[in-house]
Amino acid sequence: MKRKLPTIIFQFTISLSLFLFFITNISAQKKAVETSGDVIYYATPVFCLTTSLLKKDYHGTKQFVFSAVTAVGTSYILKHTIRKKRPDGSDYHAFPSGHATVTFQGASFLQRRYGWKFGIPAYLLSTYVVWGRTYCDKHDWWDILCGAAIGVGSSYIFTKPYGRTRITLTPTVLQKHPGIHACITF
Repeated sequence: MKRKLPTIIFQFTISLSLFLFFITNISAQKKAVETSGDVIYYATPVFCLTTSLLKKDYHGTKQFVFSAVTAVGTSYILKHTIRKKRPDGSDYHAFPSGHATVTFQGASFLQRRYGWKFGIPAYLLSTYVVWGRTYCDKHDWWDILCGAAIGVGSSYIFTKPYGRTRITLTPTVLQKHPGIHACITF
């Protein structure tokens, strides 16, 4: 029997958490958290591209690329314009968090395009990555929140649900009044 990909991601998250729990040396634990977060950071875009290509969803691939380029570009410009010092003092590129931008962009792409079955495990992994960035003193929480907002925002701008949907809700602003646009397909 074939295992479903979201189940594998969930099992990986649990295994990683248990592994880190049993490391007693704090320095080794921080290094393990940082390394595992970096692995997930690089794996996120690969997983998103692979998923869309395996599903032969070439429109999804295009949407992912546009979203990712927008998110990373925005984050990079802000990082090099604002020049906020990291909590550990290593450099002046803390705001916004690039790890949060990339992982939350990937998670929100998966959730928006393929549903919560893919989104929940991806958001859990993204949450682990950003927790690790604060645990290792690479970012403050506002760095993380801004990076996550950039990632999620870019996905919601470019990504449409896969297949036919019955109801689509989109936040909107008309004449300075916020609201929700609802579209029902029959």
